[in-house]
Amino acid sequence: MNHVSEGWAPNLPGVLVLAGHDPTGGAGIIADAETVAACGGWALTIPTALTVQNLNDVEAVVSVSADGIRRAAAALDELPVAAIKIGLIADLEALDAVVDVIRRRPGVPVVADPVLRAGGGCELATRELIDAWCERLLPRVDILTPNRQELARLAGEAYRDDTERAVSLMQLGCQALLVTGTDEPPSQIPTGRVAHTLHAPDIDRQWTWPRLDGQYHGSGCTLASALATRLAAGESLVAACEQAQVFTWQALAHGWQPSRGQHLPRRLWRLPSPCFTTDEAGL
Repeated sequence: MNHVSEGWAPNLPGVLVLAGHDPTGGAGIIADAETVAACGGWALTIPTALTVQNLNDVEAVVSVSADGIRRAAAALDELPVAAIKIGLIADLEALDAVVDVIRRRPGVPVVADPVLRAGGGCELATRELIDAWCERLLPRVDILTPNRQELARLAGEAYRDDTERAVSLMQLGCQALLVTGTDEPPSQIPTGRVAHTLHAPDIDRQWTWPRLDGQYHGSGCTLASALATRLAAGESLVAACEQAQVFTWQALAHGWQPSRGQHLPRRLWRLPSPCFTTDEAGL
């Protein structure tokens, strides 16, 4: 059936993505765009930084100019946006530009993945940038998706546990947090399980999932982008958090390891194998 000739068009909620470019495709803006598409949205992408990296670590980060970020966003003004996803921000000028972009879309839910350190250990944010991130961006975030280490760095050393840290960030203006426990599981979580915890003013909820073998590059990007897409589609916060976790777990479970480095999530696992005939493709 030729849907285009019949005037058929899907309802694809737009998700504006501001994130770094990862040439491996495992994380960053490529991962975000794949996730948004797989979850039923349409990605509008603005790179905030270019990176030099492989599946072991990041070698260098070059920030996109603040003027370039603002101009790219202005060019998209006529396109509808139902959610915004924020990833890597490499310097203070880019941070200010991202905040300006969010201001252009009042009322649109914002999901932020605080990319502070690469999986291989490379630091991606100075203390000055983290402090400015919390002061300027955090009050505009509807839901933050840190892992436990990122949560501790954002909140600082004055707090005893994840709940206190999450509350401190909500007091700075963030509306909710989905804290992932893959990197450093809490002591009360059974071996072989991973716990992700939602903190919000009117609800706390925790999910646990089977822990997968291996280390994955881009799991945080996948989760945050899936969450943004489900919010863009109109789902409630709890439902969006749950659906994003289901999608991310499946992407990791279907992941692959092209080299000796980290595994890559396969976000488009539902697509057919590349080995198919034109008859199988319906052409």
